[in-house]
Amino acid sequence: MDMRKFRLLLLTMLMALLTACSVPKTNSQSSVNQTRPHEKLAYQIDATPTLFFHGALSNYHSEQHMVNTILRSGVSNSVIRANVDADGKVKLVDTLSQNVKNPLVMVNYGNNIQLDYEKQGLYAENVVLALKQKYHFKQVNFVGHSLGTISMMYYLLAQNKNHALLPVKKMVTIAGPFDGVKYSNLPESLSQPQNLQVVNGRPNKMNSSYRKLAQISPANVKDLQVLNIIGNTGKNTDGVVTTASALSLGYLMRNARSYQVLQLTGYSAEHGRLTFNRHVEQSIINFLQAG
Repeated sequence: MDMRKFRLLLLTMLMALLTACSVPKTNSQSSVNQTRPHEKLAYQIDATPTLFFHGALSNYHSEQHMVNTILRSGVSNSVIRANVDADGKVKLVDTLSQNVKNPLVMVNYGNNIQLDYEKQGLYAENVVLALKQKYHFKQVNFVGHSLGTISMMYYLLAQNKNHALLPVKKMVTIAGPFDGVKYSNLPESLSQPQNLQVVNGRPNKMNSSYRKLAQISPANVKDLQVLNIIGNTGKNTDGVVTTASALSLGYLMRNARSYQVLQLTGYSAEHGRLTFNRHVEQSIINFLQAG
């Protein structure tokens, strides 16, 4: 799908869901309790899984190119999938062996245009808890593109209260709309503030979603290493997310162990092409392998 069609389709979907976004939220804890229990294995896997979160109007297939590149590199030797339905119920597809090396998990959302960001976070929570229950993991890595980065950020926010959630060791964000996107007729919580400017990672204006994320506890990220990948095809945008909105992650990660930005330019830095960009893939491999 070319960018013009993608933007028109995304805007249509967003407009159609505005009413749904205004519906009062259900209690998130009830959704957690509905997560399908997973059989515990007799062994514990001594490895850190890397979870891949896709963007809006997408699915796990958009993650496969990156995953296959990592598998071919020899950094990992196994991949499974976590399917999440619209209610947040998780089904793990395939099983990891005990001697797995740096396992990869392709997360697949049944509702791939969920605009209730707290539910986005809940989906990520449920996946991690399902993996923890079955494989006894102690920590996780996150890689996310576009709306998938919102799942990851709201997971970090949920750690403020839910201490059963596993710590995130490394996190890669690709084209993250942290301070909103520039589309008309969106709720304030999803819209990029007008005349947004970012200095040293801190935005001069914050939408309500960003202000929520600013409440992430320093304890949740003190050991977290972050790589923020940003595309710029010209005019400080990747065609969907502005450079300013993506750079605003810096302030949210001010308490992280490390934070670095990789900004790419040109044709292959377009929003939808970033997950197929060789430089992006190699940068992710290098980042995950580093100490």
